[in-house]
Amino acid sequence: MGEIVLPRCDDCGAYHFFPRILCPHCHGTAISWSQASGKGRVHTTTVVRRKPERGGDYNICMVELEEGVRMMSRVEGIAPGDVTIDMAVTAFVGEAEGAPAVLFKPSEG
Repeated sequence: MGEIVLPRCDDCGAYHFFPRILCPHCHGTAISWSQASGKGRVHTTTVVRRKPERGGDYNICMVELEEGVRMMSRVEGIAPGDVTIDMAVTAFVGEAEGAPAVLFKPSEG
């Protein structure tokens, strides 16, 4: 538990997300799972506004991983409005609404 893996085409070597049975790049069918670096950058971001009694505001963003795929998630550990486009982030397996989820935190340094 805690590993982040992505589908990767054995024929052309390209990563893709979301998982599919055919590579969207070369249409190959030899797909395996490879561990992701977990490093990425915020591509887009927005703040979802909620009343404090419903949990308060939170961030939703699209992150582009080093592997070239984008995934929707959120950045934790900072104020939702402090998340910026091109911010360096690192993935971790956390919890969202009681279920395991890939979340991100600002990268150190």
